[in-house]
Amino acid sequence: MKTIVAQATAIGISGLAVIRVSGPQSFEIVSKVFNGNKKISEVNSHTILYGNFIDNENIIDDVTISIFKSPHSYTGEDVIEIGCHGGKVITLKIIDTLICNGCVLAGPGEFTQRAFVNGRIDLVQAEAVVDLIHSTSLTGAITASRQLRGGFTKHLNKLYDNLVKIASLLELELDFAEDAIDIANKDEINNTLLETKLLCSKLIASYKSATILRDGFYVAIVGLPNSGKSTLFNALLNKTRAIVSDIPGTTRDYIEDGMFINNVAIKLIDTAGLRKTSDYVEAEGIKLVYDKISEANLVVFLRDITENTEQSLKLYNNIKEKYNDQTFLLVNNKSDLIKNSSFHDNNHNCINISAKNPTDIEKLKSVIWDIANNCVDKDEDILLNQRQFILLSNVLQAVNSAIDGLEKNMSNEFIAIDIKNAAENLGAVSGRQWNEEVLNSIFSKFCIGK
Repeated sequence: MKTIVAQATAIGISGLAVIRVSGPQSFEIVSKVFNGNKKISEVNSHTILYGNFIDNENIIDDVTISIFKSPHSYTGEDVIEIGCHGGKVITLKIIDTLICNGCVLAGPGEFTQRAFVNGRIDLVQAEAVVDLIHSTSLTGAITASRQLRGGFTKHLNKLYDNLVKIASLLELELDFAEDAIDIANKDEINNTLLETKLLCSKLIASYKSATILRDGFYVAIVGLPNSGKSTLFNALLNKTRAIVSDIPGTTRDYIEDGMFINNVAIKLIDTAGLRKTSDYVEAEGIKLVYDKISEANLVVFLRDITENTEQSLKLYNNIKEKYNDQTFLLVNNKSDLIKNSSFHDNNHNCINISAKNPTDIEKLKSVIWDIANNCVDKDEDILLNQRQFILLSNVLQAVNSAIDGLEKNMSNEFIAIDIKNAAENLGAVSGRQWNEEVLNSIFSKFCIGK
């Protein structure tokens, strides 16, 4: 097993940086380049030493050395974390010196991958590390933290063990089929299958919520040209991000930027005005609008209620009909110019604003937050990702097939196959069953040093 090294903190100018070393030769290699008041081999685990990092008798930096002896470390191996001054020159020199003395530069997520392989964490916890680092909201970070503590995996493992047990009993019954001996308790089988079905159904239903917590709540602003989309986009962001002009078709491509509303990450998308055009570039931008409508969590349809009201309402209704599963918010802009008028939508949310009025912008933000907040389940113990979603969907399909087989009094052989299939997919969620290709795919998404 190679001894790996990488910077664990962000690369760049900073007051401090941490360089992590993990592997069987960690203590030996670092001892060659560290001069402190005590030797690394003489101290207990979880001890911090202070001294000099040296290369060819030249002092590179004053450093701290945090010592974690196997198996009581993040990776389960001997680990040393070197605390030094931040900046590219010092950190690169320390890493280069360690490599010259026997270390190998770590790959993306290799420290966490070793933690998984060595049994320090399971696959669900490993994926929680990524979610915690890349959290776009406080709620998402808290959910990832709960996932990292491993309580959810214990529940998965219990169901996995029960599924394996009943599949084995069903297969054992086949050996005594001629004696008509019932070994498996049918009520126990049914209860385990129903419990597994309930969990999978609940988690699968939370996938959209998990995506929002992980990536943010996407809001696409659409409408006719010159309806005030870019003005509204800038007002919501409270900065000039999009070009505002009276010339129709100014926005040729979509523009994306983010903001927070009450700790919820909102991803705003300003889009090209929807109209027929002979301009190739503008037409390509309009095609992208429809992609963003289908991808968004909320579509804000902006109307200029001082002109083209029938045309904009017709467009709005056509888009709603085409994307009938989408959530829409009808926003009537320039309402300050129309007196004693009321605009509403019988089927969806509606709000009247002036994009130039700060009070109205805050009112709109509040409405967006309400919609986003209602889409997020804050009580889950896991941020379901695509890999987990697919595996749990497979579990649910296999469990439903097994339940159907029990109800139809099918042979144990067929029911056992479904239950084993469910167990295999459930085990793959937490890493009870895995292969190298899956691990490489998961940990390639990590940053180097984690």
